[in-house]
Amino acid sequence: MKAYTRQQLALRNGQDKPEIWVAYKGMIYDVTESRLWKNGKHYEHWAGQDLTDELVDAPHTEKVFVKFDPIGQLI
Repeated sequence: MKAYTRQQLALRNGQDKPEIWVAYKGMIYDVTESRLWKNGKHYEHWAGQDLTDELVDAPHTEKVFVKFDPIGQLI
C-alpha cells in the first residue's frame, strides 16, 4: 500500500485537488464519492486531515470507515 505524508493528504481536501481523502488510525480513505463529503466538508470537519482524534465527538463509530476502501497509509 502506498504511503502518503500529511502534506500530501492535505492537498486532497476537495479544493486543491479533486480527490477527497481523510485519514483514520494511520489509514487513508478516499471519500470522494460520498454525498456526505461534498466539497471536502462533512459538518464541521474538513477533508485532507487525520480525523482520528475527532471521531470521539462524532455521532457514529469507526465502523463508518468500512464503507470506504483504504488507499494508503499516513506517514
